[in-house]
Amino acid sequence: MAITAQLVKELREKTGAGMMDCKKALVETDGNIEAAIDFLREKGLSSASKKADRVAAEGTSYILVQGNEAIILEVNAETDFVAKNDKFQALVSGLAEQILAAKPASVEEALELTNAEGVKIVDQISTAVATIGEKITLRRFEIKTKTDADAFGPYLHMGGKIGVLTVVEGTTDESVAKDVAMHIAALDPKYISRDEVSADEVERERKVLTEQALNEGKPENIVAKMVEGRLGKYFEEVCVLDQSFVKNPDQKVRDFVKAAGGELVSFVRYAVGEGIEKREDNFAEEVMSQVKGN
Repeated sequence: MAITAQLVKELREKTGAGMMDCKKALVETDGNIEAAIDFLREKGLSSASKKADRVAAEGTSYILVQGNEAIILEVNAETDFVAKNDKFQALVSGLAEQILAAKPASVEEALELTNAEGVKIVDQISTAVATIGEKITLRRFEIKTKTDADAFGPYLHMGGKIGVLTVVEGTTDESVAKDVAMHIAALDPKYISRDEVSADEVERERKVLTEQALNEGKPENIVAKMVEGRLGKYFEEVCVLDQSFVKNPDQKVRDFVKAAGGELVSFVRYAVGEGIEKREDNFAEEVMSQVKGN
């Protein structure tokens, strides 16, 4: 069968693969579009496996709100440049829709979900790897629910470098929930209130603060009082309700939310790449290695 330019164009539009790769796939499959798509996918899976040992510490966080349900997720890529790619962004939004609809319990379960065409998420990602040319991973997600009387606060900072999703009960004022999310993005608290801090963590902090005070030469009879005061400062660092509100430092976050008739009951904060060891490569050497490999 003659491989026409129109046929190559059609395959390229369906797969996003390069023109020469599309032509080769059509030649190999005697012009059968579906078989050519499979051929490219197989090639893409092979390419993806070569990228498996690369470090994907860039990427984006993304939030999708649909009625009383919302999802926040993080999808990683190798470079910030690819994270801004339209195809990467389309992949991320598509994953969010599929995962929110199915509500899997884990990333492993999410990867086995299929879209309307019957393609698993793991294969959707592999196809994107072949098209975009970088390792891409679905790292984590969390789904939240609320009632009609509550509000979600979705906030993305720096185009998704930091993503925060809050749930505020008792008010439908989304601006309140979003302002709290913005505060959390800025100050990175670990807990909502001091009630969530474990007794072990409090005791460990108390011990450290006690040793610090003694090493400073403070009299033992006032150390205990000093430590309790410093513990209060510690709670202000890790508990969002104890923090001074970024938009009004004279007001605590607790009072800001309460004034709106609400209660912060949940938040998720993702900073893209946090906890992933980023590999520092010599860019020139990497380019040369790729040139030599071709």
